[in-house]
Amino acid sequence: MEQLIRIAEHIDTAEAIAFVQSEKSGGIVTFIGTVRNQTQQKKVLKLVFECYEPMAILEMEKIAAQMQEKWQVQRVAILHVTGEKLPGEVVVAIAVAAPHRGAAFEACQYAIDTLKETVPIWKQEFFEDGAVWVAAHP
Repeated sequence: MEQLIRIAEHIDTAEAIAFVQSEKSGGIVTFIGTVRNQTQQKKVLKLVFECYEPMAILEMEKIAAQMQEKWQVQRVAILHVTGEKLPGEVVVAIAVAAPHRGAAFEACQYAIDTLKETVPIWKQEFFEDGAVWVAAHP
């Protein structure tokens, strides 16, 4: 299985989609995560993402391997940002190509759900009245 896994300050969703396109694939599914402008009825000014990159990359590679094992995906791209992001900006892009659409859908959902649970990427939300870490910060 071919994979594109990256953590960077900026990601290109078109790159993720282009990477997974193949004549062998019958389905390509993408998930693009962006910064919301509101959380729990509070205006979001920005998010700041931090990560432990060596471990984050290993965990993302593990997710890709599990996707290949469970759904025989042919290509996968998992891209995530670090740094400061404003409402509307892209923070994560996942693209999955598989022989059939059902496998692509299931694998893509698995990727984002597992990423949020296991990859050491932390998010701090900034509001007009302060900031909070969304998950425990190391």
